Amino acid sequence: MTDRRSTPNPAWVDSSAPAQIGVALTDLLDAPNGIRDRQLVYGDPVTVLGAQDGHSYVRADRDGYIGFVPTAALAEATPHTHRIIARASHAYARADMKSPDRVALSFGSRLTALSETPKFIETTAGFIPKQHIAPEGQWHDDPAAIAALFIGTPYLWGGNSGTGIDCSGLVQAACLACNIPCDGDSDQQARNLGTTLPEGTPPQRNDLFFWKGHVALVYDANTLIHANAHHMSTTFEPISDALARIEQSDSGRTAHKRL
Repeated sequence: MTDRRSTPNPAWVDSSAPAQIGVALTDLLDAPNGIRDRQLVYGDPVTVLGAQDGHSYVRADRDGYIGFVPTAALAEATPHTHRIIARASHAYARADMKSPDRVALSFGSRLTALSETPKFIETTAGFIPKQHIAPEGQWHDDPAAIAALFIGTPYLWGGNSGTGIDCSGLVQAACLACNIPCDGDSDQQARNLGTTLPEGTPPQRNDLFFWKGHVALVYDANTLIHANAHHMSTTFEPISDALARIEQSDSGRTAHKRL
């Protein structure tokens, strides 16, 4: 049986054209006007495979995830020079933090620089504070540090942004920022991300713990960081507490992996 998340439905494919997300955030749906699987942020490149009922059938370039987005959320593909590295930022009308903000941007949003001032990078979306933006290809080296940017972010099933994120969205954001290829959903990550460790291996920073339908990142030898429905947010949690609580729900740990 094919996986609709990674294998296009031939009945919906009639093209292959580059585009990008042209709004701050949009849901990637399982069908036109359907249920959210994941989210895409400003500038995310996609390949348009077809169109139906005001929606475009797309493949996200970041991870190959396939689904539908409103066609109105798409824009012409352009080369990107920078990306947002803060959990959230704003694009301003001028190089002035008191000027009107044009759009709120989430971590990972991709932009094209036009010019530079002492404190801002002018992009096609507006002026971005330099503290919040970095050149494409300037990678981080610590996924746990990236995940910590999202502490307190509300839990959102299928979320991939600074306004709402889920367990696999958090792990993906942390990995992609460190140039580590990463799938979108936790079952895909459990199959493809990292190396499985023997039971009883002491955890270390940036290890991954998997349960059925859940993933958490090890922050240190005693602490996890994860977006979780128990707290309805991204939190630090003692490893011992998380293991006991989750296993009480008949969802035993399925893997301990190392990046």
